[in-house]
Amino acid sequence: MGTPSGFDRLAERVKSVIGQDPSGNSLFVFRSHRGDRLKILTWDRDGFVLWYKRLEAGVFKLPRVEAGARSVELRAGELAMLLDGIDMTKLKRMPRYERTNGSNMEKLSG
Repeated sequence: MGTPSGFDRLAERVKSVIGQDPSGNSLFVFRSHRGDRLKILTWDRDGFVLWYKRLEAGVFKLPRVEAGARSVELRAGELAMLLDGIDMTKLKRMPRYERTNGSNMEKLSG
């Protein structure tokens, strides 16, 4: 997020960079290069909503992105930790039961 980005520019980045529909049910989080600013773009039935936060001190620490990946998926709890100043790069997720979508297959995630 080097240049000022509003609704349309961020929505276009969602489409072109990660290939998703910005008017879906997701929240799209953008962090500035300095790391002190965060924008969250989402669609609310009839238009985009843009949430913006600037820290007076410190930076937002995003989770590590795998090599070659252009995005990372966050759970609601992870987003809450990010906004609360918790460094998720130092956390470890413990294996938990998870049912896969659309099938009766089960797996451990972690």
